[in-house]
Order: sequence, then structure tokens, then C-alpha cells
Amino acid sequence: MHRRDLLKAAIALPLLPLALSPVTVSARTAAKGFTGPFTRVRPGDPGWPSQAQWDQLGQSVGGRLQQLHSPFETVGNAASEEALKQIRNPYYLGDTPSLTQTSGWVDAWTSRPSAYAVAAENTGDVVAAVNFARKHRLRLVVKGGGHSYQGTSDAPDSLLVWTRHMNRVSLHEAFVPQGCEGKQAPRTAVTVEAGAMWVDAYTAVTTEGGRYVQGGGCMTVGVAGLVQSGGFGSFSKRFGSASGNLLEAEVVTADGKVHVVNACHEPELFWAIKGGGGGSIGVVTKLTLLTHDLPDTFGAVFGAIQADSEASYRELIAQAMRFYRNALFNPHWGEQMKFHQNMLHLSMVFQGLSQQEAEQVWAPFFAWVKARSAYQFKEEPRVIALPARRFWDADFFRQHAPQLIVADSRPDAPRNHVLWAGDEGQVGQFIHGYRSGWLPQSLLDEHRIDALAGAMFQATRQWGFSLHFNKGLAGAPEDAIARSRDTAMNPGAMDAFALAITGSESDPAFPGMPGASPDLAKARQDRTRIDQCMDALLVVAPGAGSYVSESNYFEPNWQASFWGSNYPRLAAAKRRYDPDGLFFVHHGVGSEDWSDDGFTRLRQPA
Repeated sequence: MHRRDLLKAAIALPLLPLALSPVTVSARTAAKGFTGPFTRVRPGDPGWPSQAQWDQLGQSVGGRLQQLHSPFETVGNAASEEALKQIRNPYYLGDTPSLTQTSGWVDAWTSRPSAYAVAAENTGDVVAAVNFARKHRLRLVVKGGGHSYQGTSDAPDSLLVWTRHMNRVSLHEAFVPQGCEGKQAPRTAVTVEAGAMWVDAYTAVTTEGGRYVQGGGCMTVGVAGLVQSGGFGSFSKRFGSASGNLLEAEVVTADGKVHVVNACHEPELFWAIKGGGGGSIGVVTKLTLLTHDLPDTFGAVFGAIQADSEASYRELIAQAMRFYRNALFNPHWGEQMKFHQNMLHLSMVFQGLSQQEAEQVWAPFFAWVKARSAYQFKEEPRVIALPARRFWDADFFRQHAPQLIVADSRPDAPRNHVLWAGDEGQVGQFIHGYRSGWLPQSLLDEHRIDALAGAMFQATRQWGFSLHFNKGLAGAPEDAIARSRDTAMNPGAMDAFALAITGSESDPAFPGMPGASPDLAKARQDRTRIDQCMDALLVVAPGAGSYVSESNYFEPNWQASFWGSNYPRLAAAKRRYDPDGLFFVHHGVGSEDWSDDGFTRLRQPA
């Protein structure tokens, strides 16, 4: 962003609450001649497409229009039995357009299928769906991986653009974005279609190609959704955000036009999709990402430490944070420390170190723990390292560490379709509560670190939480931070040493699913304690922003929380490329102009 634009955004941000107030907006819209709300149509409403019109859409997309029904709509048939069998299989959920990776959130949303879906196989199919939705005033939803905690990848009574079958991956030895010839040097890159998962990208780029692309930690997350939300993976402390590594994208906008965007061509649309949130400005159909030299090794550190009292636990927290600051606050280290019930769980990863080097890094901390009777290892520490090229190699893990992966159990599943065993618990989850907050690196200063440890301890008296060090980019190399800063993400992520996350969930609870009975009273109690936990932690980081993909559904002042000073610029891009608001997601850019369900426009955009 140019300095003048940054100053304008900084000046505009404090005015957001006023700018978005109903009174102010009503006055503006009256001046523009806004005469009343615009309402999208639902089945049964006048204007809902006739069967002949749906058939015409189906013909235009090569027969790839589907009328959607939940497999639990009729219990006891083959479809519902298969769904129950596969309900913890994220690959099955992703392959079923009527289901999502999260089944709902108490008092927020419930997973319900769209009325119809275009199972897009090419950009032309997406264009046809967008034009049809605009012409017939339909609610339009976009789904690739379907991993949205916020429920943005489904909506009843809508038309779904389902990109799952657009999953081709192509490597480039010398890529130059269109229109950037002579302005940018050729770079190694990978082009990924919108429906591909990160397991597809990692297989092609790393396992087969011997290079690295910055993606997500969960292998079944969609590439396009992650990039549009900002995108963190286990090794972001070295390579930056996924959106910061985007070189070019193909986007279908609300007018049905196809744009190839990059830093040289339509840079504002390019910037907006780099962290501006999926489903708000257009349908991304193809992305080209920078690839990097692959480190020699990737590795992990596991362990769990129990403290025997509150006083010793508080001391353990302080020691862990000093150890992080002194030994781990650098591009080699990422992932998590989890704090709950007087326990510290370690689930860290590293890159570019040998196993011996990693063991030497941790030796002082483990020695400190072992020297004190107040602590006990509930899980003995383990340090493992492997050739980086094998980190997403399913067959390698089948041979050497089968307990760390879970395979897609269907008989026709590709062999590389596995997930980390630690991710299985969130498949189909029903969320009770969830919050995140970026913790600034200044909290690691010696004069503040004890206050940080005190706030962390107080937070654990309410609920457990994790620090995701790879999701704060402070400590990353300058080039990684520079790439990530040139995105729409909240700039606070660049100065954060970690993203704090707290939440809870229960078993899948899709509507009509046999045996699905979430304890709503307990869910609401959990939500209260989750809020108390994060509030206690953020005493030392007031006003901390949160990560749009991992955040509170009920986030107040979400525009500033998710995007900070970048929101006015994002809102301007929304007005330019989607002035009539065809694209709507909960707490997405421009959603303040619409009813909560996205069906009724309450006011014209400012």
C-alpha cells in the first residue's frame, strides 16, 4: 500500500462505527434515491426460476446441475447409512455437496444444503452459475473445501457453485504473471484450480516436485479458501502467509466477467482476494502461487508436562514463554503450545534443523522441568525429524509412523488422501464457541513477559487455549513479512508472535442425523467460559485483532477485528466489483448492508 493510502485508511478506521450506523447509512441511501429493500427469492416465491429455466442452466453447464438433498433427509436408506459410516471422513464430506466440514454452531448456524448446485468443472460453468444467480435474484454460495467455521460455504434456498472437481495442479519452472513481462523476473510457481485441497498441492509440489508451497496445516482444506482468508500453515514463520505468496489469480466477478489479476493487472482486485475473505468479491477459479526451495528436513516435538499446583503452573507458563522468546522465536519453529488444567502440551514443528539440532534447542527447557519435583512428564518428550520431501508422503507415513495419519477409508480413495490423526476430532464438529486473538511481540519484552504469563494463567482458570506461533508472523524473515503485509489481512498479524485460539466442540450434529443430540445447555455454558478465557488473556492485548477463518461467529466490530486499517480499501473494492452485493457471506466485506441471512438488502453501500 502506498503511504498516502495507508494514511487514508488509518484515518478512516476510527470512523467505521459511525459510517456503518443505520442512521448515517439511511441518510446516505435516501440521498441516492434508495426506495426500499432488495430481496432475493426463495423456492415458492414469485420469480423463483421455473423448472424449464433450471433445465436450461443444466444444459449450459453440460448436465452438471444437481438438486441437493441431505443424505439424512431419508433415514435408513443406503445414502444415510453411508453418511453415518463416513461422518468422520473429511474427504467424504468434501465430496458430498450437501454437507460441510462443520455441522453447525450453537445459536449461530446449522449446516443445510443449497437448493441446487453447479458441480463446476471449468471456468465457463462458474460464469453460467454467476449469471443465472444474478439474473434470477438468487442467493449464491461458493464451496471448495467446505471448511468454513462461520457457515459461509452453505445456505438453504441458494444456488451453490461447487468447485470440488476443478482440482488440476500444474508446476512452472519460470512463471511471469500476465502483463508483468519485463517488470518481474521469472519464478518457480504452481497453478492450482479452485477445488483442489492442500493435499493435492503438497503431493505435486513437495512429494513429487521436491519444492515447497506455503499452504494450510490441515490437508483437506481447500486451496482457494485458505488463500482468500490469508492462509497460515505449519511453516508460515519461515515462508509467510499463503496469500502473500499469490502471484496471479483468475476470478469471476458479479457481472460474469473473467479477470486474470496480479500485481500488474487489476491490482486492487488482486489485493482484495489476498486475505479479504472468500465468497465476498468474486469466485476465484485458479491461483498461481510462488514455490520455494525445500528445506532438507521437517520435524516435530511432542510432549506434555503436568504441574502439581497453581503456583508451579504459573511458573511453568512463565518459563515456557521465556524459552520460546530465547530459543524458538525464529523462522525454524511453528505450531502450538496448549495450556489447560495445569498442563502444558507441546505440539511444535520445525524446518531446516536436524533431529540432533532440535534436541539441543530443547535440552535446556527439558532439563529445567526435570530438575523440579513440581513437574511430571505425562507424555515423555519426543523429537522426530524426516526428509522434508516425505512430510506429506502418505506411503512414507504408512511405513514409518502409521499412527500419525488416518486414511480416506473408501475403496476408491487415492492413496495420498490421508489426514493428520490430530485433525480427526474436528471433522463434522458442532461448535460451542470459538475465539482467536493476535498477541503482539512486545509482550515478549522482559518488562511485559510476566504480565503475559499472568494473563495466560488467569485464562486457564476459565478454559484451555493454544498459542499458534506459526500464525503470528513476527520473527519471520523480512521477505516473508513484506509479502504478507502486501495483502488485505489485518496488519496486526505481522507484529504478532502468535495467534491465541480457544474453543470447544462436540460430535457431528447434521439436521436429521440419527443420534445427533448436542447438549445445547452445555454448549452455551462452554461458550461463556471460552469468552471468559479469551477476555482474561486479552487484558494484556486490548484491541487485538482476530483471524477471519478462526474467529468468533458473534465477533463485535468484525470489520476492524478481521482487517484493521485495510477495511476501507476492501470496502471500496467491493463497491467497484460487486456493487449490487451478489456475493454475501456472514461478516464478509459489505455484509453490513444485508440481513443476517443474506436475502434482504437493508441499505445501499456507502
